[in-house]
Amino acid sequence: MLTILGFAMIATFLVLIMMKKMSPIAALVLIPALFCVAVGKGAKLGDYVIEGVGNLAPTAAMLMFAIVYFGVMIDVGLFDPIVRGILRFCKADPMRIVIGTAVLAAIVSLDGDGSTTFMITVSAMYPLYKRLKMSLVVMTGVAATANGVMNTLPWGGPTARAATALKLDAGDIFVPMIPALGVGLVAVLLLAVVLGRRERKRLGTLTLDEVLVTETVTEPVTESETVLVGAGGGSGRTRKSSGGSGSGTGTAAVGDEAAEDEADADEGFKGLDPARATLRPKLYWFNAGLTVALLTAMIMELMPIPVLFLLGAALALTVNFPHMPDQRARIAAHADNVLNVSGMVFAAAVFTGVLSGTGMVDHMADWLVGAIPDGMGPHMAIVTGILSIPLTYFMSNDGFYFGVVPVLAEAGAAHGVSPLEIARASLVGQPLHMSSPLVPAVYVLVGMAKVEFGDHTRFTVKWAALTSLVVLCAGLLFGII
Repeated sequence: MLTILGFAMIATFLVLIMMKKMSPIAALVLIPALFCVAVGKGAKLGDYVIEGVGNLAPTAAMLMFAIVYFGVMIDVGLFDPIVRGILRFCKADPMRIVIGTAVLAAIVSLDGDGSTTFMITVSAMYPLYKRLKMSLVVMTGVAATANGVMNTLPWGGPTARAATALKLDAGDIFVPMIPALGVGLVAVLLLAVVLGRRERKRLGTLTLDEVLVTETVTEPVTESETVLVGAGGGSGRTRKSSGGSGSGTGTAAVGDEAAEDEADADEGFKGLDPARATLRPKLYWFNAGLTVALLTAMIMELMPIPVLFLLGAALALTVNFPHMPDQRARIAAHADNVLNVSGMVFAAAVFTGVLSGTGMVDHMADWLVGAIPDGMGPHMAIVTGILSIPLTYFMSNDGFYFGVVPVLAEAGAAHGVSPLEIARASLVGQPLHMSSPLVPAVYVLVGMAKVEFGDHTRFTVKWAALTSLVVLCAGLLFGII
């Protein structure tokens, strides 16, 4: 019964948010509360929630201060050169912009933290997508999938969990997987090319000079035209190609939301405004050094990540904005993002708390493992790889790696399958995992990109699952799994 209710709870949550019948925060709180009562454990709901909040509180604190820190870095102009460099590479070509998104997300993912990756990627790319009227779910989907492939780095979390759960060396798991993961990154780049060509067909291509402009166009925007207003002088206009807006990327027709898009574009392009009052050019190298030091300390695990971002945010505010009114203004400017993301994390704590506390997760895992036919024993590595795709989406990495993987490894060992193969196969589902509603970082991504979580899920799941299958096939081809 708990198995059925667990799957039903997850399915209900996904359906309601994808159909936009409930907001993610409301769904994350009310649906598990309802199911907790349904399983007869309503009296313990408070305990489950408090336990879930306690487990996720450090993550919420990290996200709160990380948003403030990177928000300040954006304000003072740390990422302006990145935005300008990517813009020059992209040449206002939608295909190049989507490829640039994948490359940037993959590079920044080297720090091993998804939230940091999404903050930097969205900060750099959001202005370009908004100014060219590109689909924002393309940006979030490509960034999440690229980060999912890179999330398998030994310091990213899943590899370390697999090594701990099976008492293996993380290097022995990860290093042989590099060729397969490399194929996964190539798959993400090919995906970026396909989606970028689709956007190019829908929107057309502008020159760099047409995008880097400052004058606001006052004439009305028609359904057949897109107006681009940037940060330099003059205006650029391009006609949409006959491909129309039916690209399948989730963007609305330009004519229907012209005023909203123009307002969002003006807001989103502040990152390139060379005259904004918050710029601190004289402190550029201090801010760059502070960011590098912060990321280095994070990778080396010198301190807990929440503590590092707390200290970093306090130092960044104090040095860049020594006057109290300026500090309050910067905190207020980013309060909306902080509240949305931290609120989502604490709401997710209700979901995970009920899922774990009622025993639903354990029953779901046992049912799935028990459903594997005995004849599949010699192929447990392949089974693990396939199971990792849905399981890491529907449960936390902790639940999967510490609850399910050891059972799969034990079943595989009985048929001569090495625990190393099981561990490597368990990493396959990470491209999809990064879009799971149980991953706090995904709320940073959709929140900063101003994308509905349901839209992101509907668009991304199929591409991320396909990328995971590509990694699995590459692992089998190379004899790694």
